[in-house]
Amino acid sequence: MPNGQHVFGRQCAALGIQNRLIPPRTPQMNGMVECFNGRISELVKQTRFACAAELARARQGDLQAYNHRIPQTALGLQSPVELLKVWQKERPELFRNKSTTGGT
Repeated sequence: MPNGQHVFGRQCAALGIQNRLIPPRTPQMNGMVECFNGRISELVKQTRFACAAELARARQGDLQAYNHRIPQTALGLQSPVELLKVWQKERPELFRNKSTTGGT
């Protein structure tokens, strides 16, 4: 778990963002992150945006599609949201915010 002592951790906390790190020795998770970052990079390279708001709208649409409609091979051909719904039914304890429930 991030300790919140770094600038990035403090900024996340200030914005109400829960910063999570991938577990040690899980390179497959890093690969998913790199793949997602590659999608963002391609969007930015292929499109000219008139302003930052236009870029933000495009990113929001891309994020919506990625999370809700695009099946991921690494997720058994489910979208991330579809798989999260399955996990939430099977393991609801994973969805409890430990910082607000008194857990560690």
